Parts: sequence; C-alpha cells; structure tokens
Amino acid sequence: MDLILDHLTQQLGKPTKGPWGWLVKRFLEKRNRFLEMNAVKLSDIQPESVVLEVGFGPGLGLLEAAKRLTHPRGKLYGLDYSEYMYDVASRRLQADIQAGKVTLYLGSVEQIPLEDSMVDRVYHCNCYYFWPDLQAGSREIYRVMKPGALMVTTIDLQNLERVVAAGVIKGTKWPPEPYMEVLRDTGFVDVRMEDKEERGRSFQAIFATANKP
Repeated sequence: MDLILDHLTQQLGKPTKGPWGWLVKRFLEKRNRFLEMNAVKLSDIQPESVVLEVGFGPGLGLLEAAKRLTHPRGKLYGLDYSEYMYDVASRRLQADIQAGKVTLYLGSVEQIPLEDSMVDRVYHCNCYYFWPDLQAGSREIYRVMKPGALMVTTIDLQNLERVVAAGVIKGTKWPPEPYMEVLRDTGFVDVRMEDKEERGRSFQAIFATANKP
C-alpha cells in the first residue's frame, strides 16, 4: 500500500503518460477546475496583462486566463515540468499558441525562461508543495514579476488535509504557513490567506505582492 501511495504522490506532482497519468489528468480536470477558475478570477487579469501560470496541468486555467487577454499586448505564459501535461495543454491551447497569445514551457519553477520584471500576474493551484526547492522557486517567481505585481495561490485546505491523512502527498511541505513565510522572506508583501466561497464550496486563496523599487 505504501508503494502505491508513494507512486500516486509522484504522479500527482509530475504525471507521466500511461494509465496512472491519465487517471491523474482526469482527476485534475474534474477536481482542480474549480480552484483554477477561481485563481484566474482572483488574479484580476486585465486585457493587456502579462500572465504566468506555474504548474498548469491539463490547461484548464490557461484556457480561462486566455479569454481575458483581449488586447494584442496581452500575453499568457505557462510552465510545467510534466512532459505529459505539457503535451495535453499544448493540444488544448493550440489555437491560442498559434495566434501568439499563449506560450508554454516545459521546465522547473527554479528556472523560469522569462526576463526579469515582465509579469503582471502569477497564479497557481495545488502546486507549491511539489516544488523541489520552495525558496528557489519563490525567488524565481519574484524575479520575473513586475514591481507591484500580484500572485494568487488557491488551495482547498480541508480536502488537502484529508489527502494527507490518507497517506497521499506525504513528505511534501503542504501546510500554507511555511510557504507564506518563504514568500515574505523572498520579498513579497501583503502576504495573506483568505477563506473564500464560490457556489457553496469553500476554498483558500493566498495573495502576495512583489515588493520591488
């Protein structure tokens, strides 16, 4: 049983093509959609925004964010280190990629292939506790954000606690408080977690603003 739970944790963090990866993809499409939609909504994306999603998975949040970028200067970037999710999202976003609105990268949050201070909004869902190095990932996100740019993280703490209690994602740094402390140490300000509710379902949103001169 422990081997199965360990394998499930690995697949949730980095799905691979195959039966396990397909099941994780279906799970994310069904259960993560809610958090993705709300992360995009709370990010307050404007038509001209430059936006980054970290850990885009099957691409549902990317689709929602792309709808809001109606100005030619609006640009959406996505980063994920699962080759399978990259392929799935690339097919799903094919039209926007071909139009130049969306660019997807296969890689790690510790090495984001973007220039310094170019992003207005960053969002991610159920993601930070899979980062190999929380400090390095936070520093790299901070680097690519413009002064005053906003990052939004959405999680469902109640569900997350149930998953951890069941033995899945064990060994990860899932509690939000250490993550928020790392953000503050990195230079983010106004770091706070708020309880939210949408259509009768509760979740948590963590906000952080890049404090740059």
